[in-house]
Amino acid sequence: MTSEPTQARPSVLSAQTLARFSREVAKYPADQKQSAVMACLTIVQQEQGFVSAESEKLVADYLGMPPIAVHEVTTFYNMYNQQPVGKYKINVCTNLPCQLRDGTQALAYLEQKLGVTMGGTTEDGLFTLQQSECLGACADSPVMLVNDLHMCSFMSKDKLDQLIDGLQSAEAK
Repeated sequence: MTSEPTQARPSVLSAQTLARFSREVAKYPADQKQSAVMACLTIVQQEQGFVSAESEKLVADYLGMPPIAVHEVTTFYNMYNQQPVGKYKINVCTNLPCQLRDGTQALAYLEQKLGVTMGGTTEDGLFTLQQSECLGACADSPVMLVNDLHMCSFMSKDKLDQLIDGLQSAEAK
């Protein structure tokens, strides 16, 4: 199990990042700029691939928040990566309704197919497999979320094969 090399993390925010932060903060009253914390963390992740402890501190300083408050947001939500992840991050719902409808089997199948355990990244850096507490689509279980954007429902072994094989094929082109 490996992950992609850690990207260099700046000790200061770039002018581009500061401009993006400023646009997000402007959406809130001046005394409530901390409300932009999630947007700022998302910007950091888009630019760096994950949110490091150093980045959390920079966001905290910019928003006038205690660093622990920013860390609490980063660690609460699955969408923030605290370390480098593969190109395709697959969050598998492991909440009870999904477990009762083959979610556990779907996770085990993906672990076997990708050759990683939950939380791991494939040797080629293409896939990271993570668990998710609830994706809010219990009726469609088992469900998973790819790169925090694409919901996949009713994920049988055949559909899991199609998903993984399709993503691998797209990379080969």
